[in-house]
Amino acid sequence: MAAPLLRVEDLRTQFFTSRGIVHAVDGISFNVNRGETVGIVGESGSGKTMTAFSILRLVPDPGRIVSGRILFKDQDVVQMNDDDVREFRGNDVAMIFQDPMTSLNPVTKVGTQIDEAMTAHERFSKKEAQARIIPLLQQVRIPEAARRAQDYPHQFSGGMRQRAMIAMGLSNEPELLIADEPTTALDVTVQAQIIQLLKQLNRDVGAAIILITHNMALVASLCQRIIVMYAGRIVEEGPVEQIFDSPQHPYTWSLLRSVPRVDVARAERLVSIKGLPPDLVRLPPGCKFHPRCRFKIEKCEREEPPLEEVAPNQVARCWVMMRNVAQEQREETKAGEVSREAATELKQAGSG
Repeated sequence: MAAPLLRVEDLRTQFFTSRGIVHAVDGISFNVNRGETVGIVGESGSGKTMTAFSILRLVPDPGRIVSGRILFKDQDVVQMNDDDVREFRGNDVAMIFQDPMTSLNPVTKVGTQIDEAMTAHERFSKKEAQARIIPLLQQVRIPEAARRAQDYPHQFSGGMRQRAMIAMGLSNEPELLIADEPTTALDVTVQAQIIQLLKQLNRDVGAAIILITHNMALVASLCQRIIVMYAGRIVEEGPVEQIFDSPQHPYTWSLLRSVPRVDVARAERLVSIKGLPPDLVRLPPGCKFHPRCRFKIEKCEREEPPLEEVAPNQVARCWVMMRNVAQEQREETKAGEVSREAATELKQAGSG
């Protein structure tokens, strides 16, 4: 079996503030294989984007990576010098940022910005870069690419700006593409187009993709594997179909039941997750999700559970597990049915 393209091992990224240390990424480990699409999901503040920034060594001040390894093809990104990091970004790994309007230079033509992305990394000569601009815009399905390359970002719609950002990310033919909320603020029609585009690029170019999103439908349609993060930790990981069919962590279960589904005959009542994500400066003891968990037990408040295998290729960090909850509910239902039957028999005996 081929070695993973990316290996993140016990990564910890912290921010040193006047309030204390913010544990933004707290000891996470995961792999990304060549050509694989991996989704990272969780609420705002769970550490998704900071994980991506850590991989690219773009952690803003006053934050820094304090421990762990980020191995890209067995080369540790954490130990790279500044020149190697610049070579690594753009050439080996590229990122599509969340808001293309603030990521694109408003006073520079779109074609020029794509050209600069290539020439800055010296992957292509000036002549080669110029020749690639229009084919790249055509690849991401921007109509009249030759003319639109001369336009400024404000002349593009939201969906077209996002496509331009994808073209820029692909310009140096990276082996790994990190997409941070690529469909945020886009209408559902454009979202579907971006999803289809990323699928096609993954198939045609062969680049691995890390998709950071809140959108569970996007993960279901695009990813092979899902990583669920909460309070800077991974709480569950596994194949997408397996996690969607049988989530074992109560947080994953709640996320999946907080959005409406159209694939069930009868609409289920949506589940809301009470409370707010924890303060990353003052994390609660034990399981970090226990103050919001409807299934917690006493042990959850004292001891933090390890990330353990709960099924083939699936791991979760929980003392309870949803399959145990389901079994208890089935037993309670069965006991209730027996009690009702016994009550009926007693009533009949008394009347007799």
